[in-house]
Amino acid sequence: MKGKLTFVLGAGVGYLMGTRAGRQQFEKIKTWASDTWNDPRLQGYVHDAEHAATEFAKTQGGALKDKAVSTAKSRFSGSSDESDGERSFDTSSWEPTDGPLVDADDANPETRHA
Repeated sequence: MKGKLTFVLGAGVGYLMGTRAGRQQFEKIKTWASDTWNDPRLQGYVHDAEHAATEFAKTQGGALKDKAVSTAKSRFSGSSDESDGERSFDTSSWEPTDGPLVDADDANPETRHA
């Protein structure tokens, strides 16, 4: 199903960009999208959504931070050596959940220096 959707999407983009009628249709769509985005009614909704997101972040930011800190502390709680003022965490049992780690040279072999 995903392959069919990708094919149809690619064919549509190819039509829009590859034919004169497609380019004209693309310009119509682009003009319509620009006019719609710049519509004062839509911008009012955008402003309201931005304001709501900002208020949510202000009111819930502290709680989210506290939850992240408590989760990290519970995950990494282990032997603590606080004699030198720093806390150390026991990470001997830690395993990455998304597969092996890759360093920058492995991720970008064409930028490897000789």
